[in-house]
Amino acid sequence: MKKTVLVLFALFFAFNVFGQRQRNTNPIPQTTREPTDLDIARQKHQIQERKDEYIANFITTLEADDFQKQIIKQHLNTFYDARIELSQTNFEHSLNQKAAYKNLEETHFIELEDLISEGDMTKIKDLMSGKFDEKEVNKKKKKKKKKKKKNKEEEDSENNKG
Repeated sequence: MKKTVLVLFALFFAFNVFGQRQRNTNPIPQTTREPTDLDIARQKHQIQERKDEYIANFITTLEADDFQKQIIKQHLNTFYDARIELSQTNFEHSLNQKAAYKNLEETHFIELEDLISEGDMTKIKDLMSGKFDEKEVNKKKKKKKKKKKKNKEEEDSENNKG
């Protein structure tokens, strides 16, 4: 009995030590180099592309005409650039930063209120508050593409028959 308890204790101890050693050996190598100028430029380019895509997806949901959409697009670009500047600014207190963000959200789109419809303005406010669901827009785009492709295939098959 004593031998089995001793063997079980030794096995438990051995597995415990083995597990801790395995945890310390990280299979993913950690890089300690600073990002190069090329890495920074590539990252900025990707961020800009993603921002443009996000704004383009949002603009497709609006009911405004093309001229109004261009103005809204310009305002959204300047809004996000101003937000980036605010995030990079060092504030003495977090309340100052929150007040600056709130002021930006309240004052940046005042000029557009007379130009666009009330529904579009509420959509812009939802976008600012983070309630815009881009996944839903992408799903609708995919459905439209699929529907167009299906209609085109039907037309082609009818043209080949006739």
